[in-house]
Order: sequence, then structure tokens, then C-alpha cells
Amino acid sequence: MGNTLCCVKVDQSTVAIKERFGRFEKVLQPGCHCMPWFLGKQVSGHLSLRLQQLDLRCETKTKDNVFVNVVASIQYRALAEKANDAFYKLSNTKTQIQAYVFDVIRASVPKLNLDDAFEQKNEIARAVEEELEKAMSAYGYEIVQTLIVDIDPDEHVKRAMNEINAAARLRVAANEKAEAEKILVIKRAEGEAESKYLSGLGIARQRQAIVDGLRDSVLGFSINVPGTTAKDVMDMVLVTQYFDTMKEIGAASKSSAVFIPHGPGAVRDVASQIRDGLLQASH
Repeated sequence: MGNTLCCVKVDQSTVAIKERFGRFEKVLQPGCHCMPWFLGKQVSGHLSLRLQQLDLRCETKTKDNVFVNVVASIQYRALAEKANDAFYKLSNTKTQIQAYVFDVIRASVPKLNLDDAFEQKNEIARAVEEELEKAMSAYGYEIVQTLIVDIDPDEHVKRAMNEINAAARLRVAANEKAEAEKILVIKRAEGEAESKYLSGLGIARQRQAIVDGLRDSVLGFSINVPGTTAKDVMDMVLVTQYFDTMKEIGAASKSSAVFIPHGPGAVRDVASQIRDGLLQASH
């Protein structure tokens, strides 16, 4: 209908390429335009100025010989002021962009190890964008954004990487556990040493108190009972303690104490041994 009335409509965000007898004449902006077909004028085609996105998946190899699939997203659009170049110079824009992207990725990724490739995704994307910008600007296209969306190694490689990471974390956990056990052993040993030290102090003080008490008893008895010696008092105290001990052993129903040698006559030998020990302790 438009051709019959010699008018043509161009939609928003779109330009039309006007030709006369097959020769480019001008770029038609959005709106209604007179197109007298009988004068050899016609619209050769339309070109969208909208932002477009091309998603690509490129297989390549890293420096450490791991095959990966690099997923890239290219956002581009045609420039209105270079619409004739964009329309006439390229027959397949997406194929051209794909060729440049694959070339840059396959030149950049093989220089990096797998771990470095993950860390330097932005640098790879920047290299792709710079190369595309130089190449596609001559054809009337603008590269708006280049994104490296993903770097996907083989499933076996990913499983191996996860196992390496898990092993490293287990090694760290084992070291931390061993260090904690070491600290516990050290603290336990320090506690036992302190406990034995305090126990030794207690026993020493107990023995000193016993010596002091016996000394006071002997001195008091010698003063109150003239003619007695310290040896007589000690023999009497030991005999008394002997019979008290025998009384306690006999009173206990399940006593496992054994007093050897047994008999009142053996008290003299026991007394000599105890007396010698107390005298040494007092010194």
C-alpha cells in the first residue's frame, strides 16, 4: 500500500536504506517518507538501532592443558551515523563478531593456568572488547559491553579441583586439631606439676606440724613429770598410737590394712624407726 501511494514508514529505533536505481542515496530516519518508485527510488532494507546481545561458547585450552568452555556475551548495536556501512559492508554481523571473539579468547586463555583464568576473567573480557571495538567500528557497529560469563572446565576437572580443595581444608583442620591437643597436653602436664607441687607442700607442712606437736608434747610432759626423758615420752606416745591403730583396724568390718610385724613387742622396733625419721625430718 505504501509503495502504491509512494510513501514508506520507518519504525522507531530503526533506519531504512534508500536507493535509487540500486545506488545508495540516503538513510531514512523513523517516520513517513515519500518514495516515488516510478523515479527508481526504493527502500533496500531496514537496520535496527536497538541494543543486541550475542551469546557465544568457545572451547579452548589453558596453559596447564585443561580444556575449558568460555561463555561470552557481546552487547552491540549499529550506529545511526554509520548505518550505510553497517548495512552494506557486513552480510552476517554475528558470524563476524564470533570470529573475532574466538580469535582473542583462543589467544589469551592458553597463556594462563586454570586458576589464573578464573581470576582474570575481566582482563580477558577487556581484551575481547578492545579487539572488537577496533574491528567493528569500521563496519558501523559499536561494542557496548563484553562479558565473560563463565569458564566451564570438564566435569572430571571440577571434581578433582573440589577434592583438592577439600583435602587442603582437611589438612588445615588436622593441623588445628593437633595444635589444640598439644595445648591440652601441655596444660594438663602443667596442672599435674602444680598439683604435685602443692601436694608436696601440704605433706611437708603436715609433717612439720606433727613434729612441732610431738615436740611440744614431749617438753610439756617432761616439765610436768620430773625424772622422765624424751625417749620415755616418745615410747609412751607410740604405744598409745599403736593401740589406737589396732582399735581402728579391728572396728572396721572391711579393713584391708596389714600391720607387720604384729605384737606389742614389735612396738620398740617401730618406735626406733619412727623416732629416727622424725629426728631427721626435724633437722
